[in-house]
Amino acid sequence: MIPFEHYQQSADFLRERLGGFQPDLLLILGSGLGQFGDRVEHPILVPYPEIPHFKHSTAPGHKGRFVFGTIAGKKVAVMQGRIHLYEGCTPEEAAYGVRVMKLLGVKTMIVTNAAGAVNLAFKPGQIMLMTDHIMLFGKTPLTGPNDERFGVRFPDMTTAYTPRLQEMARQAARETGVHLNEGVYMYFPGPQYETPAEIRAARILGADAAGMSTVPEVIAARHCGMEILGFSLATNMAAGILKQPLTEEEVLEVGEACKEQFSALMMKILEKL
Repeated sequence: MIPFEHYQQSADFLRERLGGFQPDLLLILGSGLGQFGDRVEHPILVPYPEIPHFKHSTAPGHKGRFVFGTIAGKKVAVMQGRIHLYEGCTPEEAAYGVRVMKLLGVKTMIVTNAAGAVNLAFKPGQIMLMTDHIMLFGKTPLTGPNDERFGVRFPDMTTAYTPRLQEMARQAARETGVHLNEGVYMYFPGPQYETPAEIRAARILGADAAGMSTVPEVIAARHCGMEILGFSLATNMAAGILKQPLTEEEVLEVGEACKEQFSALMMKILEKL
């Protein structure tokens, strides 16, 4: 279990670096989506390695830094890249940044990821509004003694993804003309891509997309009492659907190709918050 003092020391370091700036919103950008962080106005850049006790991000396409500033008039903390379990971290370490942001006063989190489309009606390049998730593997960030300073021992996950924010996202999609799928995200630990049999099982269980991130952060944020909005960018059809191998290059290429529609949707949502 990570000592509460570590979170405090990380938060204190950031307060000093931010010089009075206090973010209200945490935006976590997944693989291929990090470019949206470059839209932050008056940015304050803080690489993860400079923050006490913060793990480094080693995933391709992840800059591994915070960008603090404003977008659409909102005070934001943007994570350009995240920490994954497959990098050798625990679920608690993967969600570390969420708890640090809670100590800085953040109340809302928008989390994004690149994912494989499990739903056969989806197409690469489309964005999915996350309405729920499935996690069947291993431990969560809440494993071990509970710290009441973050939340209760048994947090309710019935509405992990805030209905009010979901409706706001639907309105933003209509106003920007962005096609928005909706569905359930299934978490796999990675780093290997899922097998075709695993994807068939995921579909039977009700999953519409599959990926290697996001859920540990959502659990921690829900435990902390944050409101949460989640999006998956379908960068490929999941394993076994098409007769071709899966590659990380495809993930980054689709993210680059979709950056304008993704940015348009995010900007409209931030205007509405």
